[in-house]
Amino acid sequence: MTELEKAKIQHRKLSKGQVFGRAVAIAIGALLMATGLEIFLVPNHVVDGGITGISIMLSHITGVNLGIFLFVLNLPFVFIGYKQMGKTFALSTIFGILVVSILTSMFHEVPAFTADVLLATVFGGIILGIGIGLVIRYGGALDGTEILAILISKKIPFSVGEIVMFFNFFILGAAGFVFTWDRAMYSILAYIIAAKAIDTVVEGLEESKSAWIISEYSDEIGDAINARLGRGVTYLHGEGAYTGDDKKVIFCIITRLEESKLKTIVEDFDPTAFLAVADITEVRGGRFKKRNIH
Repeated sequence: MTELEKAKIQHRKLSKGQVFGRAVAIAIGALLMATGLEIFLVPNHVVDGGITGISIMLSHITGVNLGIFLFVLNLPFVFIGYKQMGKTFALSTIFGILVVSILTSMFHEVPAFTADVLLATVFGGIILGIGIGLVIRYGGALDGTEILAILISKKIPFSVGEIVMFFNFFILGAAGFVFTWDRAMYSILAYIIAAKAIDTVVEGLEESKSAWIISEYSDEIGDAINARLGRGVTYLHGEGAYTGDDKKVIFCIITRLEESKLKTIVEDFDPTAFLAVADITEVRGGRFKKRNIH
């Protein structure tokens, strides 16, 4: 292997256009997060999970600006992120957190958009989640809890999501002591809404799915998928472990909206066919294109 090939494996340098595009996306995400916090959640004493939630409560108790806590408390986790995930992730995260810290300080004197706690919780959670999801999608992070959870998950038999949930159980519970218990319940609602918004932005509005089909009528089913769905298929060769028979396996990528039609195609040719469908968060390359279903 040449030195150039080794360099490509280890790290691919981003172009100036890619760096600029990533910076703009992270800045927009940080703007949305600051808006969700200072114009919706914080004025109504509703918190989010993670370092953000801790920062909101400390800011309320001490009177120190929220942006200062967001920046200072997240810095140690950025260092951990640099060790675990590399320079690009660390720089993207520092940039995002710095922008959030500045914008929350600027928005602190802006009046709350609504005094209705439920509306503030719902829309603040949505805006916050979209902002965080946008930053994650473009290679950064705005809260150090996930970074810490990734590090801990390598040492204990729990997933990153379970560790984050464990931390947030105590953080959101503490909101009941700092504010009131009804605000703690609103905070849990805001956290759930934000988490769903993050997933939607990171994974996409229209999730892709992979389908695996094993049938005696593989050629006919493959041709029908091509003709009726307009999807390309790949034939893989397998062998039954019990019978030793050769099996022709169909693999294809579809959208969520096409899943029902795919099942109909398979049942038309072979009601006893083996069909497995799984979610895919991202598809790149090849001839796969998402299209509208009419």
